[in-house]
Amino acid sequence: MTASNEAPRQLSHATLAGRTILMSGGSRGIGLAIALRAARDGANIALMAKTGEPHPRLDGTVFTAAQQIRDAGGKALPIVGDVRNDDDVAAAVAAATAEFGGIDVVVNNASAIDLSPTRDVSMKRYDLMADINVRGTFLLSKLSLDALLASDNPHILTLSPPLNLEPRWAGIHLAYTMAKYGMSLTTLGLAEEFRAEGIAVNSLWPQTLIDTAAIRNLPGGEQIVRGARSAEIVADAAHAILVRQSRTCTGNFFTDEGVLREEGVTDFTAYSCGAAEDQLVPDIFL
Repeated sequence: MTASNEAPRQLSHATLAGRTILMSGGSRGIGLAIALRAARDGANIALMAKTGEPHPRLDGTVFTAAQQIRDAGGKALPIVGDVRNDDDVAAAVAAATAEFGGIDVVVNNASAIDLSPTRDVSMKRYDLMADINVRGTFLLSKLSLDALLASDNPHILTLSPPLNLEPRWAGIHLAYTMAKYGMSLTTLGLAEEFRAEGIAVNSLWPQTLIDTAAIRNLPGGEQIVRGARSAEIVADAAHAILVRQSRTCTGNFFTDEGVLREEGVTDFTAYSCGAAEDQLVPDIFL
């Protein structure tokens, strides 16, 4: 669902025009929404995703996403690659740099999810989450550092939650919690390590459930998303973060609603998929 009220899209006079974003994933869902928001400014977006061919259950490929980016006003470089593969990630960084002359922003969007309890989660799924979520985030960030250091406003933005150590989050889906918190620890560590060099490193997490194809494909998914917000709220929040000055905005664990409130937004009904504000489903880890 696309937000019908355009007011939240005018959050700042700052723009991403001419900036280059390298994103993992992004063929659909939240990642694509972030890319399209940047494209409306005229940004350059390099998308590295595994989906080069149509998926039987999920809409979109890296190539259809690239066309949507171009249609929205941006430049796009589709890259078929796996964030788990060192050579693929190195090639994506090199391709983005060669195509657009550098990298200003890295968005760690790729992520795998399995909310099974410990007895039920397979080690194959455990390894998948560890490899994509933690290792992939670390690897893409690491290999982009030299390019980011050449930017005048470098940002790394990771879609991961605040480090909430309340035991319940580890207790209900330990494998997934460790994988997502590994992404957040990467934010914490890189922000401190590169604070003096001026690279902004932040995490962003939805305050509520977000309407995505992955949610809709769950049993009862069409009913579940009625309590969600559209992906545009995360996209608008990401935009607001990425236009901030990197030296004064780092080491934060933002929520989408929190960022937009800082920008003066008080009415979020345009992002709702149907439910009243007091009936929205809160996201996990908060």
